[in-house]
Amino acid sequence: MNVVQIIEKKRDGHLLETEEIAWLVQQYTQGEVTDYQMAAWLMAVCWRGMDARETRDLTLAMVRTGDQLHLREIVSPVIDKHSTGGVGDKITIAVAPLVAACGVAVGKMTGRGLGYTGGTIDKLESIEGLRMTLTREEFLRIFSQHHLVLAGQSGDLAPADGKMYALRDVTGTVESVALIASSIMSKKIAIGASHLLLDVKYGSRVSVQTVEQAYPLARMMVDIGKLAGIHTVAAITSMVQPLGNAVGNALEVKEALAILKGEGPQDVTALCYHEAAELLVMTGHMPDMERAEALVMQAIHTGKAFEKLVEVIGAQGGNTRQLEQPELLPVAPVRIMLKAPQAGYIAGIHAEMIGIASMRLGAGRFKKDDVIDHRTGLVLQAKVGEYRHVNEPLVEIHARTEAEAEAICAEILTAYSWSASPVSPVPLIHEMVRP
Repeated sequence: MNVVQIIEKKRDGHLLETEEIAWLVQQYTQGEVTDYQMAAWLMAVCWRGMDARETRDLTLAMVRTGDQLHLREIVSPVIDKHSTGGVGDKITIAVAPLVAACGVAVGKMTGRGLGYTGGTIDKLESIEGLRMTLTREEFLRIFSQHHLVLAGQSGDLAPADGKMYALRDVTGTVESVALIASSIMSKKIAIGASHLLLDVKYGSRVSVQTVEQAYPLARMMVDIGKLAGIHTVAAITSMVQPLGNAVGNALEVKEALAILKGEGPQDVTALCYHEAAELLVMTGHMPDMERAEALVMQAIHTGKAFEKLVEVIGAQGGNTRQLEQPELLPVAPVRIMLKAPQAGYIAGIHAEMIGIASMRLGAGRFKKDDVIDHRTGLVLQAKVGEYRHVNEPLVEIHARTEAEAEAICAEILTAYSWSASPVSPVPLIHEMVRP
């Protein structure tokens, strides 16, 4: 086969054969297909798309490039949870230990940031000493002992996706339904969980812009999960404004800790508790949402959810004192409070603009080899629907220098729209997509 011909075939809008997709993925994994050739093919996919069969073939081809963990053979049920990416999305850091504290095992392989959307690995690496890269043996040992593991994508599990994931981040090829679905589901199939909850975001160009675009992605992943024998449910949720208040790595870890103590912002807290309860019902651990939500609240109020996170962070080499004393997490040397330029109700906060502003402060990558500064980011002081008087606090900027903080102020303000009349925020959960 010829890689140029495969690129041209997709560029021209033709369907690829199963064998062509399998060959391309294998050759890229082995280094025979270059990054620039794969980048060209990824752009062709973004332009021309892939149908359901091609997407399934790409998913399974990526799974076959590496090992599979078969976690359900160790303990069952075992759940996995994944978000398509958002600004301020620290859901996994709270939901995974919360579900595990309620008695259902969680095996989570997570990723780094893609563009302006934050990655769970980057956030958790704010914790001193934490090892997110685990060998197969370490992953299985920690999972067996603690019924919870939060790890980065192993090079042995769907390695083709690991390479493509990093390439997509810096080549403008993130926003493709087929590439998103195959990337997510290849990792989930490789892990071998029995149940999977997907959080499909829409709004402000976070993967997909509208509910109408989010539904096909959710449906595709639910169907791929079914074919692979994984009970998969997708929640279509809003990202028309950042989730929670904190945007930036250490800042989001602190907010996740607050959620596990029942002290987090209302929007992100409610979504975490709902998704945890949904997982308990999906697995049959609880008979209905009412009783599942009661168990979730019990795990929060007794401290078991927070203790479970501390337990697994310690097992992976992390400094647990930073969880028990969040002020020990990395702190930016400069904090500046950006104040409201006018009076009124906040009508909108553009998530993408806020995410990019955070990146400019050092909290994300513009290039593949950029080093993240875990200290930097933004803390929103008010959300959509809230009223601000002139000069009331709007956004706290956490920066490396005063010059960087001052330079980003105007850009942040362009993310805000205002209204003289009261505004109601969009509900976070739009729809649940089931098998």
